[in-house]
Parts: sequence; structure tokens; C-alpha cells
Amino acid sequence: MSKTPILSELYGIRSQILAEHGDDLRGYLHRQFERLRAEGHPIAQIKQRTIRCAGVTNSGGIEVRNQTSPPSDLKR
Repeated sequence: MSKTPILSELYGIRSQILAEHGDDLRGYLHRQFERLRAEGHPIAQIKQRTIRCAGVTNSGGIEVRNQTSPPSDLKR
């Protein structure tokens, strides 16, 4: 563990919370999510995003097309 007092305290609290909930982090987070939703807190609805390869970057990079290999006499 960490030697700093603040991190040691945080790790201790984390261990205590998990122990109170049977060391089930997923279950703990789900219960907290349900509690917040029941209390009327706004919950973000995040949609799954996909990454599409456009072939060209939009960051101003130079487009690279198929290039031939350098001549064999340049290889070392």
C-alpha cells in the first residue's frame, strides 16, 4: 500500500466499504446506482459508440498512399 497518510486512509475506507458489502464491487456499484436513481438524481444515458476508419485523419496529417519499398541497396 501507499506510504502517504491520505492514500492509506482512502484505501482503508475502500476496504471497509467493500467488506460491508461482501467484497462485491459490482453489486455495491449497482446498489448505489439504483439508490441514486430512486432519489431522483439525473443519470446519463450513454450510447455505445463505434469507431469508423475513414482512411484519412482530420488532424491535418498528410495522406499516405501505397508506397513502394526503398531499393534493396538502401537496406542495411
